[in-house]
Amino acid sequence: MPASSPRARTLSLSIRISDCKIIMSNTRIDPNWGPGYDERFDYRVDIKRRRNTITAVTRDGVQLGRTQRALLVDEQNHGIVFYFPRKDVDMSKLEKVERVSHCPYKGVASYWALAGGDREKPVAWAYETPYPEVGQIANHIAFYQDLLTVSVGEAIFPIPKKA
Repeated sequence: MPASSPRARTLSLSIRISDCKIIMSNTRIDPNWGPGYDERFDYRVDIKRRRNTITAVTRDGVQLGRTQRALLVDEQNHGIVFYFPRKDVDMSKLEKVERVSHCPYKGVASYWALAGGDREKPVAWAYETPYPEVGQIANHIAFYQDLLTVSVGEAIFPIPKKA
């Protein structure tokens, strides 16, 4: 595809999600945490599979993830977030942080920092056992888009056949 084609362009996202960050002061799960859908039955967390090439790269240019199977999560009152299948993330470049937080609509979040980096500044999170309403995000990892560059590339046409 020619570089001048609009479908060949790459879009870099720099969405500030500081208004929806959860303070990660907990090191264990609180037994009182639970789903919030009973109180807010109309709360929306829309999840769409994308086949565009999505990459997550540190400010130093280290690629942490690349996928054509991302989930685009558009949660009410939050910015959009791409969740990468865990298989498409280089987990050797990340270290799990011993902190957790709770979202009443997605579940308990775990966090990862850059391997050898500041463990107080996670760059990624995941809901390893999400609530059933958002079960698609299991085995997926999201990146803080204000700390890394998450880029959206071109979609693959025609759709590849499953092997």
